[in-house]
Amino acid sequence: KLQAEWKAAKLARKQICKDYIKKVTDIDVPIDSMFDVQVKRIHEYKRQLLNILGIIYRYKQMKAMTPEERAKCVPRVCIFGGKAYATYMQAKRIVRLINNVGSIVNNDPEIGDLLKVVFVPDYNVSLAETLIPASELSQHISTAGTEASGTSNMKFQMNGCLIIGTLDGANVEIRECVGEDNFFLFGITDPEVEPARKERAEGKFVPDKRFTEVVEYVRSGVFGDKFEELLGSLEGNEGFGRGDYFLVGKDFASYLEAQERVDEAYRNQQGWTESSIISTGYSGKFNSDRTIDQYAKEIWGITPARARRSKRRGYKIHLGAHAQMRWHGLVFERGPRRLEGAVLLTAG
Repeated sequence: KLQAEWKAAKLARKQICKDYIKKVTDIDVPIDSMFDVQVKRIHEYKRQLLNILGIIYRYKQMKAMTPEERAKCVPRVCIFGGKAYATYMQAKRIVRLINNVGSIVNNDPEIGDLLKVVFVPDYNVSLAETLIPASELSQHISTAGTEASGTSNMKFQMNGCLIIGTLDGANVEIRECVGEDNFFLFGITDPEVEPARKERAEGKFVPDKRFTEVVEYVRSGVFGDKFEELLGSLEGNEGFGRGDYFLVGKDFASYLEAQERVDEAYRNQQGWTESSIISTGYSGKFNSDRTIDQYAKEIWGITPARARRSKRRGYKIHLGAHAQMRWHGLVFERGPRRLEGAVLLTAG
């Protein structure tokens, strides 16, 4: 019964998301497909480029299949969202590639509803409230060691979304919480990044043939002819804008293998729903109360104290006459007004 109600709730959110996508992009997406979402700032280290190249590989494979083989594919709606800095040209090229791929894939009668690619414009918190509850797979695929923390993956986890990602940022803790079987891990780890870049600089790296095929497929002009500088960043050995600094080629084979595991898991809807429930169930670690409590104990060195009643002012902050609170380098000599019974972290 719980699984049935869980699936019904997710389906209702997918319908809301479908309606929104239709309204703002005029793309009709099927809600019986997997909703695969990557929404975040557009940046090379966050590797939306890896995602779209993986989608291109999937599309290329589907085109080579017979109709009978194609019918066995797991249908996907691949949703992107995010903003790029006005002067960040590589990020804008990535957005252009995503949109161009969508224009081709979404109008291919051979592919039909098996694959849809959508870039949702003007991503913000309100839009996140539509996309995140509808998501079933979320991509957090930054190069290992580049993500300071990341919190969007926590929001997806809390909404019963499974994650495909590298061992980077908060992915590490999420994977520990939900278990290895409920997280699709791929890619090299942080200690392996610099040796991989050195290997590249020395001209010793040999890319997976599937990666080379996809790059050449884009270069052929199928999706337009304005991507030479973007593709060039994945080639060469070193230099500014060259040498695949964020190791898209290095992780490509591992990424494809993880996506195969995703497809296999999604075919078992009962198992997928169970993993979704586990994902939400183990998200409590990331609630703000526990997080602030840990910061207070391990970083700030402060302890909680109850507000003390004052006849004239009601409850007031319990700080010594000359006590100060330091918060991220700022010094507060007076705290905000408190609600009755509230607990305040004070200098201990």
